[in-house]
Amino acid sequence: MSLTLEAVGARSVACASIEEKFVDVAGCRVRYLTGGRGPALLLVHGLLAYSFSWRFNLQALAQKATVYAPDLPGMGFSQRVPNPAPGLAPTAEIILDFMKTLGISSASLLGSSHGGGAVLLAAPFAAPQGIKIKKLILVSPVNPWSLQGTHITDLLATSWGAALFRPLSRLLTPLHGYFLRRLYGDPRQATPETIDGYSRGMRVAGTIEHCLARVKHWRQDLLAIEQALSRCPNVPVLLIWGDRDRAVYPSSAGTLLKHFPQGKLVTMRGAGHVPYEENPDEFNRIVLDFLAQS
Repeated sequence: MSLTLEAVGARSVACASIEEKFVDVAGCRVRYLTGGRGPALLLVHGLLAYSFSWRFNLQALAQKATVYAPDLPGMGFSQRVPNPAPGLAPTAEIILDFMKTLGISSASLLGSSHGGGAVLLAAPFAAPQGIKIKKLILVSPVNPWSLQGTHITDLLATSWGAALFRPLSRLLTPLHGYFLRRLYGDPRQATPETIDGYSRGMRVAGTIEHCLARVKHWRQDLLAIEQALSRCPNVPVLLIWGDRDRAVYPSSAGTLLKHFPQGKLVTMRGAGHVPYEENPDEFNRIVLDFLAQS
């Protein structure tokens, strides 16, 4: 079905050319948004997010690319499977399985935060599975040189920490606005519509179990990302960071950049952790200019 601008995010901003579709990927019913023309561009959202993250970007990017924005399993309006596999590796695997299922043999990958880490894990395994990665765009990706939040994930990774969190999780939706506002360089940009859009995805039963599974092996996942960097395809890489990011420290960008022979860093002034929402026009221009470069 074609979606209006309001319908994209919460089941809310796109255009008539963006469609909502569903596909079975490795036994999970995955919802995704797609549209546009040109080379494939896969957008991978972060933790506690879903394709709603790209509501200000899909229309612009679809002018020059065929965009695919899945809700990762357990998030948004994709299926919640029982006993989700723990760690970041399953997310990396689902990225490649999603592409293979849709017959996407060549694409650029754009990943944000936790999704950026998953893209880094997936990239070395793309070529052996017949997938060509053309370019990588990483928006403040989780990485071993920014340890923000590791104490909390260490706690949630324990059985007793997870058991403690589950009964408290009913407070997550009311507190969602507080955490979202902290992701913005200017918290006033986190409008009630934005908070409601994200919260709708969080309210789906089973979401908390998937979130706990994703952070189960956080420190091991950071080490795996570091090891994967040496095996990533030597393709053009664009790092995008907001200079007010409090979730993944901008100070880690320089160290990460050293691992990419064809890497480039763009810092968006005044933006926090979600620059594609805070200044979408600038973000879209940066991405489109990068994709257009030979």
